[in-house]
Amino acid sequence: MKIALAQQNYHIGNFEQNTRKIISSIEKAKEAGADLVVFSELCICGYPPRDFLEFKDFINKCYEAIDKIKLYADGIGVIVGAPARNKIPEGKDLFNAAWLLHNKEVKGKAYKTLLPTYDVFDEYRYFEPAYDWHVIEFKGHKIALTICEDLWNLGDNPLYRICPMDQLITQGPDIMINISASPFDYDHDDDRKEIVRANVLKYKLPMIYCNAVGSQTEIVFDGGSVVFDSKGNLVEELKYFEEDFRIIDTNDLCNPAAPTHEDKVKFDKEMRVSKLKNPEAVIGYLTEESNIRQIHDALVLGVKDYFGKMGFTKAILGSSGGIDSAVTQVIASRALGPENVRSILMPSEFSSSHSVSDAEQLSKNLGNHYDIIPIKNIYDSFLFALKPLFMQLPFGLAEENIQSRTRGNLLMAIANKFGYILLNTSNKSELATGYGTLYGDMAGGLSVLGDVYKMQVYALANYINSDAEIIPQHIIEKAPSAELRPNQKDSDSLPDYEILDKVLYQYIEKRQGPKEIIEMGIDPALVTRILKLVNTNEYKRNQFCPIIRVSCKAFGVGRRVPIVGKYLS
Repeated sequence: MKIALAQQNYHIGNFEQNTRKIISSIEKAKEAGADLVVFSELCICGYPPRDFLEFKDFINKCYEAIDKIKLYADGIGVIVGAPARNKIPEGKDLFNAAWLLHNKEVKGKAYKTLLPTYDVFDEYRYFEPAYDWHVIEFKGHKIALTICEDLWNLGDNPLYRICPMDQLITQGPDIMINISASPFDYDHDDDRKEIVRANVLKYKLPMIYCNAVGSQTEIVFDGGSVVFDSKGNLVEELKYFEEDFRIIDTNDLCNPAAPTHEDKVKFDKEMRVSKLKNPEAVIGYLTEESNIRQIHDALVLGVKDYFGKMGFTKAILGSSGGIDSAVTQVIASRALGPENVRSILMPSEFSSSHSVSDAEQLSKNLGNHYDIIPIKNIYDSFLFALKPLFMQLPFGLAEENIQSRTRGNLLMAIANKFGYILLNTSNKSELATGYGTLYGDMAGGLSVLGDVYKMQVYALANYINSDAEIIPQHIIEKAPSAELRPNQKDSDSLPDYEILDKVLYQYIEKRQGPKEIIEMGIDPALVTRILKLVNTNEYKRNQFCPIIRVSCKAFGVGRRVPIVGKYLS
């Protein structure tokens, strides 16, 4: 049997576009002589649809799309993902379903059993888990059809009490097919291949795994669909961060030659876990070239899809001559085209001369339009208006933040006037510690680097410059500074980023407590100070714009902690 994998980029709620894409690939699969074509989880409506699922009209449109698509399932089988109504009154009204269409009819459905409700996932809010399991017969083959999380309940500490494949394997399936919408983070593709392979080795069946690609607000889906034969060899791996299409002959999967060595990507989880318990190894891991390359590609796709799916074309950002704005500007230019990115340089009396020249050179290197708007007169007018209230108190945080909010106002004014979207340039280290000004440098419609630690920003800059100097080297080499007071450096307010990022990673991504982090050899007073900064600045992050997610624990919908709380604060 020939099976086509259609790895596609969908748009949530854009039923017309999604349907056209699916039909186009069905026709392509027919031309290639495929018996069956497989699409990804909830491809009909896009993933994650969230509270759209509560609207009857939204579900009706899903069914209407399936009715249209099934007319093209003539002589070919089609597996698509879409919500399915639950006919039993008890429980949730919907299932997350994989639909088999053939001969212009719905021939079968498989319901998702394991409904992730953690991090960015909230599926049990909407869906009822499957309560029975049946293989689906197609052209003399028995297919064990599962959906995304249904594969992930292996290991010593399973999250769920049941494995759907344990039920399906008793019915003698020939092949496993999994349709998925598995989000990207910079070590998840290896985990994903390992879990698919673990299922293959456990059940001794080949697997076809079709993943989504594209960005949906903050979540990036990286594609990377895979095919494993019954011996656990990786036979096919589709492109990452791009749409792709591939034809597989199952005859090559079910009786493979015995391998002389494991044909798979080398990935030792125990070594990785051990390494990340050592804080000295954290920065090296975070800045590994393979991780940085993937982060770069994910950010470019995140910006491109956010703008494209929202109907926007042009971006604006404040270009300070610092590394964060420089990397953001490059990412935006690669996502949208340099002609669609406008940088605004807003020097103050505390800005160094090279900050302006560095920012100018970057815009020239990229081919971006840029403008220079000095803020001294505006800043002075604020101070003049506030002088009676400030009562000659010494210069401090209020005066620093006035500069930042002045810049934010200017950027938003230009954005409103000309229809730009303001890109925020704050990094994860700053957001974690509250090192930013609400309604100032924290303003924006989309955060590009909000899930990227400062040391990763440096690694991204070096990666960008690997073939040619795009970001002026002086931007990379100079000490980071907000330049809001004379001779200011970030290190005046924060620990060195190399130390700070180690602690933040252990606390945010690894969920280690102060005791465990201190036991790694980090100064107790420093650990206490950093964790307090993180927890007391949740109110700032709660008002922040969407952040493109590239780690396993990003700020935003996937990290839910109280604003008013006493823990470690």
